Amino acid sequence: MLNIFQYCSGLISVTINSNEIVSKHYSSSSSLKNIFGNQVKTYILGNEVHIIGNYAFYDCFGLNSVTIGNSVTSIGDNAFRNCSGLQKVIVSDIAAWCGISFSDGSSNPLSYARHIYSDENTEIKDLLIPNSVTSIGWAAFLGCSGLTSVTIPNSVTSIGNAAFLDCSGLTKVIVSDIAAWCGISFGSNPLSYAHHIYSDENTEIKDLLIPNSVTSIGGGAFSRCSGLTSVTIPNSVTSIGDYAFSGCSGLTSVTIPNSVTSIEEGVFGNCSGLTSVTIPNSVTSIGGYAFGGCSGLTSVTIPNSVTSIGRAAFNGCDIPTVISLIENPFAIDGKASDFRTFSLNTFYNATLYVPKGTIDKYKATEGWKDFKFIEEGISNSVADIPANAVLIQGEGGTIKVHGCNDGEQVSVYSINGTQAGSAISQSGAATINTNLQPGSVAIVKIGQKSVKVVIK
Repeated sequence: MLNIFQYCSGLISVTINSNEIVSKHYSSSSSLKNIFGNQVKTYILGNEVHIIGNYAFYDCFGLNSVTIGNSVTSIGDNAFRNCSGLQKVIVSDIAAWCGISFSDGSSNPLSYARHIYSDENTEIKDLLIPNSVTSIGWAAFLGCSGLTSVTIPNSVTSIGNAAFLDCSGLTKVIVSDIAAWCGISFGSNPLSYAHHIYSDENTEIKDLLIPNSVTSIGGGAFSRCSGLTSVTIPNSVTSIGDYAFSGCSGLTSVTIPNSVTSIEEGVFGNCSGLTSVTIPNSVTSIGGYAFGGCSGLTSVTIPNSVTSIGRAAFNGCDIPTVISLIENPFAIDGKASDFRTFSLNTFYNATLYVPKGTIDKYKATEGWKDFKFIEEGISNSVADIPANAVLIQGEGGTIKVHGCNDGEQVSVYSINGTQAGSAISQSGAATINTNLQPGSVAIVKIGQKSVKVVIK
């Protein structure tokens, strides 16, 4: 059968309706090129074709366009390897395409063509995944740089590895149901390239509010979504998956509820816009690299509930102020470790504030003892308010604020966000009586600025 059409130099388009011809396993020295010749520019695979075998179109560098029928379920090893001239892949049924089993990257013609079409003349730039799709398969849109947006319906429960790898043209991911999005099992996330999430074609989500119906945020759900500036997580959420918000460099504010008991590995890694982190008293473990690379952090408060901190949890960020409310400190990775919990600059230059009566424990505990500056009790803070040095003191449940503007609202909140008291500043000062206990953290809000202090 080889070379059967070798003298048909004018043959430039081939339609195949036989599964037998395409499904057989070819080799690097024998492919459809050896049957139809390398002058063929277009192959059209009809609905009788179910399987594209190994090396089927290997070395067909003259191939310009291929139409994949709706019945194709799998494409074998190296099926389109060396198809360097391929410019378009025509797919009339996106749902069927999402279900194809690709054996490797070279089995997907998109990795060469880079552009997907719905017919001969219509390129798909804004990809709409149909509601019938529950799973987007491995490498489904690998290398499709022609895509500019993708809409994911709430029917999708999983996205396979490399599904959107190298889709460098993506600028938006449209998600109408955030609750459904949080439940997807991600092997690949289009947000890694788009960096921006939308609720519809024109509305970008910058302040993300996780719905109350969500109990778990999946691993990598919002990874590298740099368009987000704030995230509010409700009390219904009990777990946040690995790397869920990693690389969200635009984040400046995150509210973690006291329902969360564990902050997993890399959850907020490389969120360079974050300036401060207050971890609720419900959290018992902080995973490795949980806040690693958060270079904007100026302070972090670790509650007494925490019993373990993973490797490099705060490495890669030079934090001037570390507040630990842990009364019985446990060992962490110190400055000599390759996986040190805090950066060298933090160990050498930051002030570590610890509960009253615990300083000797910290100075004797591995890792914590590497802090050059350790102090007990209250941290006097300076708020970032132009032309005003604001001194905040907290003792015996009373918060005293000096240096704010007359008539300015001053409010005090507990670490869990419950208001503990408020007052209006008079003569540049305000006194707020609260029921907060010594050793706890108070969040003092002055106008639109917030400062954390430890109650003495």
